Amino acid sequence: MIKRTLLIVAASAALVGAAEARDQINIVGSSTVYPFATVVAEKFGKVSAFKTPKVESTGSGGGLKLFCAGVGTQHPDIANASRRIKKSEVERCAKNGVTQITEVKIGYDGIVIANSKKSGQMKITLRQLFLALAKQVPEGGKDGGTLIANPYKKWSDIDGSLPNAKIEVLGPPPTSGTRDAFNELAIEGGCKTFKSLKAIKKTNKKKYKALCRGIREDGHYIEAGENDNLIVQKLEANPSAFGVFGYSFLDQNAYKIQGSLVKGVDPTFENISAQKYPVSRALYFYVKTAHVGTIPGIRKFVAEFTSEKAWGPEGYLADRGLIPLPDGERQKVRKSSIGFAALSM
Repeated sequence: MIKRTLLIVAASAALVGAAEARDQINIVGSSTVYPFATVVAEKFGKVSAFKTPKVESTGSGGGLKLFCAGVGTQHPDIANASRRIKKSEVERCAKNGVTQITEVKIGYDGIVIANSKKSGQMKITLRQLFLALAKQVPEGGKDGGTLIANPYKKWSDIDGSLPNAKIEVLGPPPTSGTRDAFNELAIEGGCKTFKSLKAIKKTNKKKYKALCRGIREDGHYIEAGENDNLIVQKLEANPSAFGVFGYSFLDQNAYKIQGSLVKGVDPTFENISAQKYPVSRALYFYVKTAHVGTIPGIRKFVAEFTSEKAWGPEGYLADRGLIPLPDGERQKVRKSSIGFAALSM
């Protein structure tokens, strides 16, 4: 307890001592939240007396690693995330003196499987996505079949209704929150449609997770970094390829790319908002409370982000593709955010 107290005191002293070294908010994290945070930062820089915050796209995992490294002006103030912070990350934060964190849930997003409009729109199920991208699959694609290394080379190898083209999917790396969510919602979602695989969870959770979230590494899934705009460009250049990224990038590039129907549902603003689209998740950012009042503008920035003109149904973030929280939830989140309520896991 004494050691932890001394760590917090030392970190706080470092923050105060270096306070004048930085007068700009430093934000890192999710590539999906990046465009929303950037828009808010630009608006904030124009309408407030504070500098425009610096926003970097590092991926959710990478951003939270930087965020949790310590307290002080050499460390980020805010981390964007396209998934909720993990317990292990909260523990890492605490070990480094970051004991006060405020969670801000900003809205919802759908993860799309998109391709160029030069090709047809794909209709796919979660089971078919699992068979296309999982590292191991049941032989013959049949429930109870022996697990083998993924043998499928073409989409049509899985089902004749799918494109007669090479399985080539450009997507985010393991440090990405989008990758985490895609693995859980799409790949595991498809895995669970096999009763024999779903049953493994009851006896061996570690094996189940490795099997139901493991992505193939034989060149059919290509890690394309944290730059979702780059994936969009590659889809234009290769009409037979597919890309995995957040709905907002589809919305911004709707004139050249299209989202696949998943379980018969189109990835539209309305379907994600109504939670009909099966591959959707919540988006967040996390504030290092110890920096509030020391790094200029954090309090005002959070207030701007959670204002109706920003994240409301008619706000400027909705225009960029953010799916707003329901009215009651927005009010509740705003109250806890501007009050910098402590994170509760």
